[in-house]
Amino acid sequence: MSITNNKKAFHDYFIEEKYEAGIVLQGWEVKAIRAGRVNLKDTYVIIRNGELFLLGGHISALASASTHINPDSTRTRKLLLKAEEIKRLIGKVEQRGFTLIPLDLHYTRGKIKCEIALGRGKAQHDKRDAEKDREWQREKQRVMSDFNKRN
Repeated sequence: MSITNNKKAFHDYFIEEKYEAGIVLQGWEVKAIRAGRVNLKDTYVIIRNGELFLLGGHISALASASTHINPDSTRTRKLLLKAEEIKRLIGKVEQRGFTLIPLDLHYTRGKIKCEIALGRGKAQHDKRDAEKDREWQREKQRVMSDFNKRN
């Protein structure tokens, strides 16, 4: 069950591979995510000391957050993957010019997981081509729908 998506990632990158990672959260963050107060729009993943971290993810604290905790809505959050997967990702990011992008947050067996992807940046002309193709698919569906209604 999806919590939030990063739609901009599909617009800006060619997605090559996807991975599901655990995410280290504080209690107030879990409550805020369950309430839908999360945004992944300008979020990205970095590799530091052989570990993956989520930067720029915005989780707004609830009004009923505890008084003794000072919530930081854009703090760096650690992502959890198996060591073998991390090594593979490090090699691809460093050698081949890939980028790690978070695609969405979702629930898996009651736990909040982050789907990250290995992506290659799109050039401006690629973005325009993708938009033309998307519009053509919509137009084709519209024409087929009209044709089916008449017959």
